[in-house]
Amino acid sequence: MEKEDVPLLNEWGNNPEYYGETEWGTQVSRTEDEKTYEKLPPDTKVFFIERKDGTKVGLINHRLTGTLLEIGYGLVPSERGKGYCSEAVSILVDYLFLSRDVVRIQAQTDVRNVASQKVLERNGFKREGTIRKAGFVRGEWRDRFLYSTLREEWKEPKMLTRTN
Repeated sequence: MEKEDVPLLNEWGNNPEYYGETEWGTQVSRTEDEKTYEKLPPDTKVFFIERKDGTKVGLINHRLTGTLLEIGYGLVPSERGKGYCSEAVSILVDYLFLSRDVVRIQAQTDVRNVASQKVLERNGFKREGTIRKAGFVRGEWRDRFLYSTLREEWKEPKMLTRTN
């Protein structure tokens, strides 16, 4: 993602349909999103998920917090269920294990977000447990599942063959 992409990110982020019923989102101005973009830590990277024709249909990211490497993703509603997130997660997991000395990649998902759970499970992530009352979404506290995949479970690239 580049700075000139912030308006699209802002448009998606201010659309309650983008987050759906299981994720929290907040209404923010484009200026606030620009400030957030400028302050992204060096260990946080955001990428667009694109269709083959180059149309941007979602986001995927990774961030390193201490020794924890976590990924997250989301798609515009009209593009869900077409395999884009599964492919993007596979590519990102390959990239991270090929380019970084990490032993674990984790992700979280609302306990009601079955589609996201399937994306993670298709990519070898294992459910580790429940994070209770992890977020306040649409007027109620929601639990989240914690998933991870380990380097020894990954073994070899599924999509990528090199990292340059």
